Parts: sequence; structure tokens; C-alpha cells
Amino acid sequence: MRKTSVILLVAGIVAGLAGLGLMPRQPRLTTQTTGDADLAAAVRAAVDDPSGYRGLAVALIDGGQIRTAGLGDRDRAGNPVRPDTPFEIGSVPKVLTGMLLAHQAGVGAVRPDDTLGATWPAITGTAGEVTLAELASHRAGLPRIVLDSVTDWARTTWANYAAGNPYAGQDVDRVRAAANDQTPGDGRGEVSYSNLGMAVLGQAIAADAGTGYPELLDRELLTPLGMTATIQVTSAAALPAERAEGTIGSGRTPDPWIGTGYAPAGLGYWSTVEDLARLVAATAAGTAPGAEARDPRFDDTDRTRIGYGWLTTRYGDHEITWHNGATGGFSSYVGFDRATGRGVVVLGNTDMGVEPVGLRLLGVPREEAGTASPARPTWIGVGIGLLFTFIGGLTLIGTARRPVADRLTVLSGGVWALVYPALGHQLGGWSAVPGWIWPLGLVASGVGLALVVQRWRTLPLNGAARPWLRVAATAGSLAVAIALAAALLS
Repeated sequence: MRKTSVILLVAGIVAGLAGLGLMPRQPRLTTQTTGDADLAAAVRAAVDDPSGYRGLAVALIDGGQIRTAGLGDRDRAGNPVRPDTPFEIGSVPKVLTGMLLAHQAGVGAVRPDDTLGATWPAITGTAGEVTLAELASHRAGLPRIVLDSVTDWARTTWANYAAGNPYAGQDVDRVRAAANDQTPGDGRGEVSYSNLGMAVLGQAIAADAGTGYPELLDRELLTPLGMTATIQVTSAAALPAERAEGTIGSGRTPDPWIGTGYAPAGLGYWSTVEDLARLVAATAAGTAPGAEARDPRFDDTDRTRIGYGWLTTRYGDHEITWHNGATGGFSSYVGFDRATGRGVVVLGNTDMGVEPVGLRLLGVPREEAGTASPARPTWIGVGIGLLFTFIGGLTLIGTARRPVADRLTVLSGGVWALVYPALGHQLGGWSAVPGWIWPLGLVASGVGLALVVQRWRTLPLNGAARPWLRVAATAGSLAVAIALAAALLS
């Protein structure tokens, strides 16, 4: 018994030490600084906790002047963030789509009260009855995103937690088909955020103009504003050079979010703070094409109203017009105070929200600006992380101690005692759970594996009443474990 206890203790210590070396580690904003040093200092003062951020790029528009700064690292290699570093900007282009509607309405190409079906005749279902203005203000009663099947749902869920691209394969035809299958819900007329709605709005305006959405946006908004660094990426090969590298809470680098159909909702767009500062400055001044999209038209909450894409929220004495964005490993915020003309752009290369930083730079008091949090729902990530970290090792310990255990059973359990912690490492919400908890799960796996090694010679190969069923179950279990391991490594 003493020898067994020593072996198990040593196995647990070795596994725990290995776990400490491999445990999930939150990124942390480093001391590197480029650009305007005073602005960088103000940004650091606005950041509550540098944990959760890796790099930030910031622009501040004040008194007609644009100042920019980069803080921290753009990638794992430690290269610094610069004001011209490209970031994935998530939903920020929704304001561009709203402005495109306002601009096209201003030149008489469309009217805000035109229906979707009249603007894009390819939409033949009941969703064609909603108006362009309803789509631009998220009041069309359409869902956030459409998942057509169990396969779509499973793929999207896995992508969200395994750092994949949840919009893979969502081209213009898929978006059109999804819209044709929708019936506006009872919530039509009330604000309910819809990526699908903004996507079909942009595609409809482009179809009416006889061109593609990226081409129309470039021609009517980006080129007049001089936004040459704002691009729509349609393949991994087209990603911008010297770009920021995104990071999720587990520390993994996610795949870029690419899908042409949802481009008007922001999918696949990359930009810099320098470029977005031009947008914010011109919109705040009212000189940007379609700048009237900023004007609040409809109530969202008791302190927030929405225009075409742009939201306007009261924070005490401040009224901020804004939009944010979040992808698998990036966060973004653009906003301005029309009363003062002050504007801000904040881009981050983790999934930690940057909204409080932007609000504080606009003069919103700290307590009203709130605190930063990860973009993904942390309670799901917390549950996944804790369950997968411990279940494999604890289950193996129980299996190895059973009098009726056999080699096939403990072989399968041993593989899962390694695969489960790997899943917990990659899918867990380690921005909300201390990373040092993960090695404790590896301790359980190490103890379980040591018990298996000790008992291996005394165990029968297959002790089941129906041996063929045990063989089939073991083979299936190992196949699933191998497939999951391969997915994590891909």
C-alpha cells in the first residue's frame, strides 16, 4: 500500500508540474508603446486590468486633430502594435451599411421605406415585406443568424468555442436563401439585433446598384473618406500583412471570420485606427457620405436610441453615438460625442471588450463606463472548462479501481483522461477561471493513468458478458477521441 501511495503521489506531482507548464494563460498588455506617448498613457489609465488584453490600437479625435497610439503586442512574437496595424473589426462595418443606405437614399437610388423585395427581387418570401429602414435599425423581426439544420447548429457552436469560423460557407446565395425562409416575427417594429438583417440590407442595396457590396461600399464611402486600409478579406491568403493576431480566452489563435454573404454585417472586414478615425471624424462633423445615418430615430432602451446602424446612448451628461464589434479573437469600438466633437476608436486583439476604454477616453465617468468583460458568454466557457478539465481523470480513477475492470475499458478511459483536459484547455473560459485550476485536472489524470499501469497485468483483455459489444464500444470511443484531438490540433 505504501509503495502504491508513493507511485500515485509521484505521478500526480509530475502531471501537476507538467500542467503548470502548459496551463492556460491569459494574455496581458505589455509595456510596449508606439505613436503618441501621452495618448498611450491616457489609455493605460483607462484600462482597469491589463490582463485579458494583448495589444490595443487607439485613435482620439479632439479639436479637429487625430492622435493615434499603439500599446502592447500585435502577436505572440512580441511585435509591437502600431497605429497602422490592421485588426479584424467585427460588427463596426454595420454603421457603414447604415450610412450606405442613407447615402443611396440621398442620391435617389432607394428610399428608406422601400421594401426588401422591391429592392432585391431575389427575395420572394414574406421577409421581402420589411423595409430598408427596418433592416438598418434592427427592427425587421429577423433572427440574429439563421442555422438551417442540426449540422449548421453543431458546426457553429463548435466553431464559437474551438476558435473556428462560424460563418464558413455563408456566401451571398446562402444569405438570400436564409432570408427567403424567414417570416418576420412578432417583434417586428422593436429593436432586436440581427446580423442577418444587416447582411440582406447591404446585399439588397448592392443588387439594386448592379454591383457587389464591397465594390459599392468602396466607391461610395471608403474611397471618398480616404479609407484605403479598410478591406474585405474573402480568403486566408488575402489577409493583410503585419496584421494583429487574435486571441481567445483559452490563449488559442482563432481562424479569421470569412464569409461574403455577411460582409454588410461586418464579416471579413479589417481596418486600422487611422482609417476608422477618418470615418468617426467625418461622421461626427456631418461631412461623411450618409452621415445622417448617425441620427437616432427609434427607441431601443430607456437610454439608447438607434439610427441606421449607429446607436446613441446617454451616460449621465454625455450622449455617445457608437458601435462595437467582436469576433473570435478581436474586439472593437468606435464612438463620438456630438456635443463636443470628440471621437475615439479602440481596437484590441483579444476577446476582452474595449468599450469601457473608449467611453473613458470620451470623458464618461469610470463608474458609468462599466468594466471590461470577454465578448463570449463566460458562464458557458466556465462550465465547459471545469467539466472537461476534471471529468477524464476522475472517471479513469473510478474505472481503474473497479474490481471488474478490463484492459479495453481502461485503455479507452486512459485516452479520454488526456483528451478531456485538452478540450478543457482549448474550449474553457479561462478569462473568468484562474488558469492554475487546469493543472489540478491533469493531476487527476496522472493518478488515474498510474493506477491503470499498476493494474494492467492483472486485468483481463475483455471481461464483458458480450465481448463483441465491448470491442465495438471501445473502438467507437477511441475513434471519437482521435477525431476530437485532430480537430483541436488543426
